Amino acid sequence: MATHDPELRKELDATLQTRKELGPEYESELVERFLEKLDTSVDQRVRRQFAEQQLQVARGALPPRPRSAPGNGYGERFGFATVSLVLAIPLSAIGAAHADLIGMLVSWAGIVGVNVLHTGGLFGWAPGKRKRETDGWD
Repeated sequence: MATHDPELRKELDATLQTRKELGPEYESELVERFLEKLDTSVDQRVRRQFAEQQLQVARGALPPRPRSAPGNGYGERFGFATVSLVLAIPLSAIGAAHADLIGMLVSWAGIVGVNVLHTGGLFGWAPGKRKRETDGWD
């Protein structure tokens, strides 16, 4: 088990050693105590990271965006592509019903165009890639 907290690693080793000495009848209490310490450690780490981000915001620097933030993650792109493909079915049917092959091609050109613009492929622009404007008071 790779861990970054040596104290937590020592606590796990001590819990496992105590379980060997006391037997399985005390296992649930030992596990519960270890999980409480793990929960406390995670809470402290989250609070510390949040305080660091607040400090960055107070200094005027933008905090790093998490990978799952809108405009930055795989989930949004995948969701957008999925919705586009689902909507492509009725759009293709409507286009083909009204203008045969040309109507279907126009509808697919629109779908591809919207997806290209969403990813910022043609012009290097995407909703999450806007530059931060400054007023010169930095």
